[in-house]
Amino acid sequence: MILNVHNAEFLTSAVNARGYPVHDLREIALVGRSNVGKSSLINALVNRRKFARTSGQPGRTQTINFYRVDRLCLVDLPGYGFAKVPAAVRSAWRPMIEGYLTGRPNLVGVLHLVDARHEPTKDDQVMSIWLREMDMPSVLIATKADKISRSRYQKHVKMIREALQREPVLFSAQTKQGRDEVLRIICELGGLI
Repeated sequence: MILNVHNAEFLTSAVNARGYPVHDLREIALVGRSNVGKSSLINALVNRRKFARTSGQPGRTQTINFYRVDRLCLVDLPGYGFAKVPAAVRSAWRPMIEGYLTGRPNLVGVLHLVDARHEPTKDDQVMSIWLREMDMPSVLIATKADKISRSRYQKHVKMIREALQREPVLFSAQTKQGRDEVLRIICELGGLI
């Protein structure tokens, strides 16, 4: 493996550019709706259960969290589309997320996470269109693949493909399905291969 996932550390949390880490690492951002599994994906990649903080309660990630993994940085963005977070917090997330995605020179790619069990939401569709229009290198990852039976994989992949006009990579943080493929994608986006 080109990326040493054991050489990983939490760097910092930020709510705006003043709090971003100063480094020359290339960054890969994780975007997706609340509770889609962004933090769990990071934990599965580095083989640590509590490296990135996870919660069964949607809307817990309210800052931009930076994690150095060897020679790259994974950036966990707050999830979108969760209604039970106070409106003031939700309204602050959009400029925080957009500010990072449009203004961070270290950003080289995005992992767009959707839930494999459900049809992509309107917010998922908006994010997918936005990434295409920004010409941002990105990959679509369908998380929680362990929650659907293998016999239904093709049905769910087709549903996601038709909604977002992209082919998803199936991933499970529980079983590590798709882990090697996601690591390869991260290395490609980060210019390591």
